Amino acid sequence: MKSTVYLSLGANLGDREANLEEAVTRLGGLGTVTAVSALYETEPVEVADQQPWYLNAVVAMETGFAPKDFLDLVLATEHAMGRRRTGAKSPRTVDIDILLFGDQVIEEPGITIPHPRMQQRRFVLEPLAEIAPDAVHPVLKLTVKELLAGLPPAAGTVKKITSPREV
Repeated sequence: MKSTVYLSLGANLGDREANLEEAVTRLGGLGTVTAVSALYETEPVEVADQQPWYLNAVVAMETGFAPKDFLDLVLATEHAMGRRRTGAKSPRTVDIDILLFGDQVIEEPGITIPHPRMQQRRFVLEPLAEIAPDAVHPVLKLTVKELLAGLPPAAGTVKKITSPREV
């Protein structure tokens, strides 16, 4: 059985746009990419040291993989693209987070779905609202557009720099 998965992508090292494009292409090997948001430039949040700004996007896809297997493949994709986990919130060539996996709620060692901080992050909600405004957070029971509307102004600034990509 296939599930609809929403992924947040970010990159702040190297050719950020090319890195995100490559990530989308590689993710296509894990299922069918059905939508890709515009690219948004965002200032790093929750970091101690100064870092380059991020490019962020959200991808919707259909996959037949189970959540844990899918996460393992996503982590392998990050690694294959040069991601090295040198510390929490460190700069990265690519970061891929599972936001929603169908309507599943999972809290196990190594995997938490929905993403535990997605509702606090404008750089996640704005591109997600662009491609899936009516998707429902399975714990909070609010749509993505409701979550976005409820963000305080201090939840970060994002700057849209491209249009959504055709798939």
